[in-house]
Amino acid sequence: MRKIRNIMIIGLLGVLFFGHTVSAEESNQEVNLIEDATSGILMEQDTGTILYDKNAHEQLPPASMTKIMTLLLIMESLEKGDIAKDDVVIVSDKAASMGGSQIFLEAGEEMTVNDLLKGVAVASGNDASVALAEKIAGSEEAFVNKMNEKAKELNLKNTLFQNTTGLPEENHYSSAYDMAIMANELLKHESITEYTSIYEDYLRQGQDNEFWLVNTNKLVRFYKGADGLKTGYTSEAKYCLTATAKRDNMRVVAVVMGAKSPKERNSMVTELLDYAFHSYETNPLFSKGDKVTEVDLLKADQSKVDIVTDHSVSTIHKKGDEKKNISTEVKLQESWTFPIQKGDEVGKLIIKDGDTIISEVPLTVSKNIEKASFSDLMKRSLQELVKH
Repeated sequence: MRKIRNIMIIGLLGVLFFGHTVSAEESNQEVNLIEDATSGILMEQDTGTILYDKNAHEQLPPASMTKIMTLLLIMESLEKGDIAKDDVVIVSDKAASMGGSQIFLEAGEEMTVNDLLKGVAVASGNDASVALAEKIAGSEEAFVNKMNEKAKELNLKNTLFQNTTGLPEENHYSSAYDMAIMANELLKHESITEYTSIYEDYLRQGQDNEFWLVNTNKLVRFYKGADGLKTGYTSEAKYCLTATAKRDNMRVVAVVMGAKSPKERNSMVTELLDYAFHSYETNPLFSKGDKVTEVDLLKADQSKVDIVTDHSVSTIHKKGDEKKNISTEVKLQESWTFPIQKGDEVGKLIIKDGDTIISEVPLTVSKNIEKASFSDLMKRSLQELVKH
């Protein structure tokens, strides 16, 4: 583990701010929500603060909410350039044979990654999920291994996947808390809501086999600010939903598992979202990619490097709380080994309420950094001589 040293106090020392980070224990004592759900959770995205929970760590079948992890790996593959949205996927026999919710792919059919992504995000297509998994990893089994590796990386202690779809299978489970963490990670890929917010669309438009996509998550049409994420249903899991909504500067994730009907599920998720927006507000500190500080790297191909946040940063408080002092502190690694890729963690932004640390946010570089060449160093030396 790289050594960390304190670099500087920046920006927001002494800023007056309302409230403090809120725990689920505080919230649960005050309100009684989602009585008829097996489990659930309400989480603010930027801070990861739990605003309410019920049996949030209980292992349960997630049904098609499994596809949140599937979508996360798809978005990561797009971001890395391993696949592109206009890539054409040839549908395999296995993908075409998937039951349950589907977009009725046929073996040998060709469809773009973009349209298959719509098929997963909007219609919860099991066939589209398998087709994309095979495109990325070669087989669904190999993709499932990646899903479980990602679950370990995210420290999800109550999650194990056996497939990409959520179809019933032994030892396939997750929890409300783990689903919220996955959702938060997926939402860091901000373009995902361009898909999950679609209420209706068409695939193969104008063809004989044109398919009408209708979002399985009705809240994206009927709840203000809702733009995702994923429903789920099997006879064992009952009705489940991981939803997200954003109003003003605050985005929250609500998960309900084990509801008795779609109506009850949607009502309970609405109850959670309403509670969040009526009771809490956030104070934005940095947007994703904002410059936090800069560092001089004498042995890099760029002598000055911007240090940025890898996602938006906020603090959260209950509406009406008394003012508090919020400060931020940057800690960067002491030793720098090149190359460094954009997205690699190079330090932390520490957010404090007085002397209490309320969150730590990873910092990264604004662009890829390579080791300086001999000519880079010579050019830099000459520029310094000219200055003097």
